[in-house]
Amino acid sequence: MTASRSPARADSEPARTAELLRNARFEVLPLEGIEEQVLAHLGTDAKVTVTASPKRGLEPTVDLSERLTAAGYATVPHISARLVRDRAHLTELLDRLHAGGVRELFVLAGDAAEPAGEFPGAVQLLEAMGPRRADFDAIGITGYPESHHLISDEETIRAMFAKAPMATYIVSQLCFDAATIVAWIAEVRRRGTDLPIWIGVPGNVAYAKLLRTSMKIGVGESARFLSHRGSWISRLVTRQFTPDRLVRELTPCATDPAARVAGFHLYTFNEVARTEQWRRAALARATP
Repeated sequence: MTASRSPARADSEPARTAELLRNARFEVLPLEGIEEQVLAHLGTDAKVTVTASPKRGLEPTVDLSERLTAAGYATVPHISARLVRDRAHLTELLDRLHAGGVRELFVLAGDAAEPAGEFPGAVQLLEAMGPRRADFDAIGITGYPESHHLISDEETIRAMFAKAPMATYIVSQLCFDAATIVAWIAEVRRRGTDLPIWIGVPGNVAYAKLLRTSMKIGVGESARFLSHRGSWISRLVTRQFTPDRLVRELTPCATDPAARVAGFHLYTFNEVARTEQWRRAALARATP
């Protein structure tokens, strides 16, 4: 996480970057047609995470996770605490996912303005899971390099300490600024949280879609970064964002053993084919 690099360290970066790209995770939205996209463009060695939204609820997330798991993928459903009604609903979800072969969960508060029941955040849901957490090989939690639009920075820091003992890894929320991500990782480590971190990176996605999403979720610096990448708003409609520069700027940190970066978590926004094409090309360039 320091800017200085020894020659040996620099020489090892391509191999480590290739490893990080090879093990990348793909995040998808449970919308019409996404199952066919995953089957067509991703091998079953890919790990696929499935989001949840307040508008659609958890059922589409669970349903798609079950189908992709049955097709041979390692699938990670998002369990949004604010969408879980009560402990009976939680038990039903855990039973169904475990019976369907799902062995990893991603637990987050979610973006619902009001909780559907007794779980306002990930901490409360993880606590309610109790011994059932052992039914799953891994449990991920969210980290926020930038401020959350619904939760204060102070609360996200406090929640990190409370969640970490009940989880096995962290995924960073959408951010387009490498310096912000690197500084956040350093701060997480300084505060004593040692869980592996998957760095959230946008896939090969239309600028317009990324700009809309950034404005919607309030990621501040990221929205400003995107708005400065093109001279005219009309050009954003057809241009594609590629993560090359962001990955390149993150490489010194991502390849530093002290940072404990596990890999890249690709936010595909369901542009799976483009994102996988980019990953394969980047992997080819990074492979010694």
